[in-house]
Amino acid sequence: MILEEFDETKNSTFDPEEVVNVIPDFPKIGVSCFSVKLFNQLVMKFNAEKITQVKNGNGFFDIYKIKYEGKELALFMSVIGAPGCIAEYEELFVMGLEKIVVFGTCGVLDRNIDDLAIIIPNSAVRDEGTSYHYLKASDEIEVNPKYKDVFINLVKQHNYTYIVGKTWTTDAVYRETRKKVMDRKKRGCICVEMECSALAALAKFRNKDIFQFFYAADNLDSAKWDKRSLGNEEKLSDKEKIGLLAIKFAVSLD
Repeated sequence: MILEEFDETKNSTFDPEEVVNVIPDFPKIGVSCFSVKLFNQLVMKFNAEKITQVKNGNGFFDIYKIKYEGKELALFMSVIGAPGCIAEYEELFVMGLEKIVVFGTCGVLDRNIDDLAIIIPNSAVRDEGTSYHYLKASDEIEVNPKYKDVFINLVKQHNYTYIVGKTWTTDAVYRETRKKVMDRKKRGCICVEMECSALAALAKFRNKDIFQFFYAADNLDSAKWDKRSLGNEEKLSDKEKIGLLAIKFAVSLD
């Protein structure tokens, strides 16, 4: 298959360094989410300072700087879907970012996982295309090898319900068929999303730290799809607290 033709060459026909430049004093650690409503809440809460933009054919994404507990962090919204998200992160790494804490929703494959429970992935099924351009072909990839235990301790301190397990990363949100759901459950997957395995591959390829976690949203483990808190407006104050958890974790990183 074409996706098995991995090229380990670091340079491409054009690289992100040709698109963006290093920004002096750019924060080394960043926090990101995928929800525009939640992102805007965090921008307002921390009176964030706009420092630059990343752009693509769909428009501009503002990059902000915030201060928390005496430490500067970048705050930005991630593009949904592995290809766009990876391209965005590639450019941010060139600007000066070195570590990213990213969080977002996932669909649960186990109905017993509570709505908004914290899910910490330790591996991901690579059912997307982007990761195969950053890492040799394999069915799965390890996720969060470095900071998982540190984050678990923080989650426990704040009395959050959490679970550690395998995620299923897919490009095709409307092709999560019942047959595939059952197969992924047999493989040990507890949730599904669209970026995790690709971000883990990027981190390994570029030798950067990307820590990922999810908060449980819609339920796919039932006869009928259950939306639960998937919408941007649903349980926004609870999601904002999860955003604060991500920020607290980010400032603890070396």
